[in-house]
Amino acid sequence: MYNSVLCYLEKTVEKYPDKTAVVDKGGNITFKKLKHCAQIIASAISEKNVGVRKPVLVYLPKSRWSIVSFMGILYSRNFYTPTDVGFPFEKVKSILDCLHPVLIITDGANKGKLIKNDVSQDIILNIDELDFDSLQVVSNIDHIIDTDLVYTLFTSGSTGIPKGVAITNRSIIDYVDWVKDTYQVSDKDKIGNQAPFYFDNSTLDIYTALCTGATLYIIPETLFAFPAELMQYVRDHLINMVFWVPSVLINIANSDILSRIDCCCLNKILFAGEVMPNRHLNYWRRFIPEALYSNLYGPTEITVDCTYYIVDRQFEDDEPLPIGIPCRNSDVFILSEENTLIEKEGQIGELCVRGSSLAVGYLGNEEKTKEVFVQNPLNSLYKELIYKTGDLVYYNDRNEIMFVGRKDFQIKHMGYRIELGEIENAVMKVPEIGNACVIYDSQNKDIILCYEAVEDIMDKDIRRFLTKVIPKYMIPTKYRRYDSLPLTDNGKINRKLLESECIGD
Repeated sequence: MYNSVLCYLEKTVEKYPDKTAVVDKGGNITFKKLKHCAQIIASAISEKNVGVRKPVLVYLPKSRWSIVSFMGILYSRNFYTPTDVGFPFEKVKSILDCLHPVLIITDGANKGKLIKNDVSQDIILNIDELDFDSLQVVSNIDHIIDTDLVYTLFTSGSTGIPKGVAITNRSIIDYVDWVKDTYQVSDKDKIGNQAPFYFDNSTLDIYTALCTGATLYIIPETLFAFPAELMQYVRDHLINMVFWVPSVLINIANSDILSRIDCCCLNKILFAGEVMPNRHLNYWRRFIPEALYSNLYGPTEITVDCTYYIVDRQFEDDEPLPIGIPCRNSDVFILSEENTLIEKEGQIGELCVRGSSLAVGYLGNEEKTKEVFVQNPLNSLYKELIYKTGDLVYYNDRNEIMFVGRKDFQIKHMGYRIELGEIENAVMKVPEIGNACVIYDSQNKDIILCYEAVEDIMDKDIRRFLTKVIPKYMIPTKYRRYDSLPLTDNGKINRKLLESECIGD
């Protein structure tokens, strides 16, 4: 087993030096050039005398130069945190306040924005000022060990203060080796990236490409708002592998794009981050029947994914899709509220994970770390941390894990304990509805349905349909129709924004 993810790049450069590594809207770069430029950045970082195993923020537009910068930071024996130059600077500042980076890598176009917001020039490294044609400085990666950090990704905290999830070399190598073997990824593959680099789904895209010699296409972000143009890009570049959030796949299905654009070049279609309705998945399977489809599940804290399901049978439109079985070298189990093991079919409990995939915790936040990274209650013999996901699941009759919803989304309404995810699943069975989100106004005791409709439908018709599939006490009491539901930067439904818009109306 490798000690560093940089070993992926080193070995791939040996095998495929002149093969295109990354393509973006501005151009492309070979694996050999990627390594060379990364080592130039590493030398520039070292000249700053910032030390090693320190945080470095990457403040760049999403492009091949972001990935070059990530690798440069790793060659300097530090770890990186990606952010987005499009974020309001207040959000960037909240990350800076948590991270305390020793350096910020940016370009000439964005350096001024940092200075304008009182970031010291002493910690800014402008890659536009580096000479990438200079002689390569060889970096020694032998001093990196597998428990050293690769990155810290910041997730939104319930208090509004972001939490930096710290992930090691060991965790990424464990995950990427599994991805390569499970989905048989090779240098012949072309991976179409959707996930922002500050979203952990991008880990699969970036490191699977570096590991196998596959070419990574950074699809222009604007295309994801235009399904036809997006799929034309996929077709024109003969992209065969994608790992996208379900909202993207749902939008394409609702727009009936695949009936007009032949995308049979796709043979690996992976998705994670939200529930994937079978109604929309069946649309994809109808038009691209030979592709491998896989539903993956996992929070950022366990290095992208800990369970997966390769779709191996037919489902009715209104059936839920399993999140499947544990990934290799991950132990996934279900605990009751009393911390006892649940093995019985149909009994709901909290999904917990142990293994090499676990993050080392939240950077600089021991209190939050201890809340969810806890001693395994099933092991009293030695110290063994598990991660409590906060997700409610159960086993079906095939011993596959089925997702119910977040513990946070479990409500008490009219004396009943209700999973909002169960209502959402029922709503997605309504043929005229393209996408939906259910929120709860606890003060006014209202279950609020926010939905997109692909065909005209009245609220009373939705209600009439739901009375046939869920109990009366679970029926939404308010309905709000949207042309398109708001999405987060990651491409998921923006539940917090919907709550702020709907609650208190």
